[in-house]
Amino acid sequence: MPLHCLPAFDDNYIWLLRDAEGRALVVDPGDATPVLAALGDTPPLAILLTHHHGDHVGGVADLLARWPATPVFAPHEERIPQATHRVRDGEELAIGAWRFQALSVPGHTRSHVAYHGEGLLFCGDTLFSLGCGRLFEGTPAQMHASLARLAALPADTLVCCAHEYTLGNATFALTVDPDNPALRARAAAAGTLRTADRPTLPTTLAEERACNPFLRCEAPSVRAAAEAHAGRALSDAIAVFATLRAWKDDFRA
Repeated sequence: MPLHCLPAFDDNYIWLLRDAEGRALVVDPGDATPVLAALGDTPPLAILLTHHHGDHVGGVADLLARWPATPVFAPHEERIPQATHRVRDGEELAIGAWRFQALSVPGHTRSHVAYHGEGLLFCGDTLFSLGCGRLFEGTPAQMHASLARLAALPADTLVCCAHEYTLGNATFALTVDPDNPALRARAAAAGTLRTADRPTLPTTLAEERACNPFLRCEAPSVRAAAEAHAGRALSDAIAVFATLRAWKDDFRA
């Protein structure tokens, strides 16, 4: 099951999953150019969209101009007019020989979805390696619940994030949780990969559970760091998450 991440723009990844016949599933094609180059004359089986932002959907029109019969799966979101199928939370999708489940994960946007199946998680801008998305439309409680839902998936799930943010996220994560050996190892490995101009993704949920402070809001070390930054006691994991996210929004290395 060949999985490819196609670089786009400054730091986006468009995910391509190929079957034995070379047909592909395309996830979040913000730019059609690398997808067209990768596919050649073979039409995609389908396009999956996680949310409406232009760097995730901007290439859809050009792909449909080339292959107008391509199914486009997307959330119930009027800002994605190209969708041919609006997915429901928990809906099972059959695409070729693959099976995926759509998961509602609001926070980054109000209608964000993720797709889980075949040992893969296409999570758009909800979960990043060592980080999470900004809250453009959702609340801390929504994003915390969405991340907890993703973190509860099988530990060996490959996390296919939509941006190469790992090194920047590592700097913040190490500020929050500097004595975490798993985090230090992940940061070092990510640095080696980027020096070799290789992607740091996919990661695994097991690794993210061990390293990502936004998935570890109940860990004593993470809570202590958030409370020290806030200058007060924090009531629960949601308050810890909200503090971490606001801290990260303004963080400069």
